[in-house]
Amino acid sequence: MDFILSFSETLGEDGILALGGLFIGIFFGIAAQRSRFCLRSAAVEFSRAEFGPKLAIWLLAFSTGVILTQLLFGLEILSTGEIRQLTLRGSLSGAVLGGAMFGTGMILARGCSSRMLILAGQGNLRAVLNGLVFAVAAQASLRGIFHPIRDDLAGLWVAPGENLDVLGHLGVGWVGGILIGGIWLVAALYFAIQSKISLKGWLGGIGVGIAVALAWAWTGILNGQLFVPVKLESLTFTGPSANTLMLFLSPPTSAWRFDVALVPGVVIGSFLAAAWARELKLEGFQGGPSMTRYLLGSAMMGFGGMLAGGCAVGSLTNASVFALTGWMALLSIFLAAVATDHYLDRQKEKHAEPVVGEAGTPLPAN
Repeated sequence: MDFILSFSETLGEDGILALGGLFIGIFFGIAAQRSRFCLRSAAVEFSRAEFGPKLAIWLLAFSTGVILTQLLFGLEILSTGEIRQLTLRGSLSGAVLGGAMFGTGMILARGCSSRMLILAGQGNLRAVLNGLVFAVAAQASLRGIFHPIRDDLAGLWVAPGENLDVLGHLGVGWVGGILIGGIWLVAALYFAIQSKISLKGWLGGIGVGIAVALAWAWTGILNGQLFVPVKLESLTFTGPSANTLMLFLSPPTSAWRFDVALVPGVVIGSFLAAAWARELKLEGFQGGPSMTRYLLGSAMMGFGGMLAGGCAVGSLTNASVFALTGWMALLSIFLAAVATDHYLDRQKEKHAEPVVGEAGTPLPAN
């Protein structure tokens, strides 16, 4: 610990927090890029009753994140009384409505906010533009023109902080949290073995869960060790994307923080992993209709993620500490994504007329 704190003399206390965010973001970016971690892909597999590798990888990340985060409570690195998701008033209506909007948006955009960062690191220009729209919509929802609408929707159903600790209400504590995470891990192992995921899928999925716990551990360890207040937090990309956007638009004197450094860290990690695997490739939009769909989905995710209090990864993070709003948002994101895929994409695919080639052979629809 003294070794880490010695860097604060050079980097400053905000800088030492940001350094952790940068390296944890790089670690997450590498793990997510190699494993193709994506809640949208997992929801699509579930919607189509395929239960394949994408669902298995997501479950590996989720269960690993839950188990390791709960272990941090057992080691007294984290405390329920210091985590804002468990102590402040929480919007249940925001979790449900925002989660549903985010889930619908990530199907339209063909990827959640973290996936956009991963694809941007690989050279996907569509993801870069989508990410900018996402960040602008998030910022407009946080402090801009959409802020009053977000406040109204969030105020429909609010619960006090003492009602948000699921494990506290169940009376099972962190040991119970590990056991619940273990149940999800059994499901993850079953689907992973059934779908015969690759080694990079195993390592990447588990690595994403480790990144969630690492972020909690980093802020938890520094809490009380630094003179500046340290907000206990982990991975999320809605607020950080908005803050990162404003950092680049504001004077250079603005301080880097954990969450702001996290975003470029993910892009760097994805770039390094893609370069190592020779998967760097410039890609763009294929046409006007698809561009409209992607940008609409990105805007919905920006507003929905800010209303829900987290994106797909942020909801996983909140669920790992068993915050009620986190579980509700995560369930709402997943169900909305499944429904959108079923009623929009699957129905479109069923009714699409096959394109006939020159020899009269039907070609698959795009």
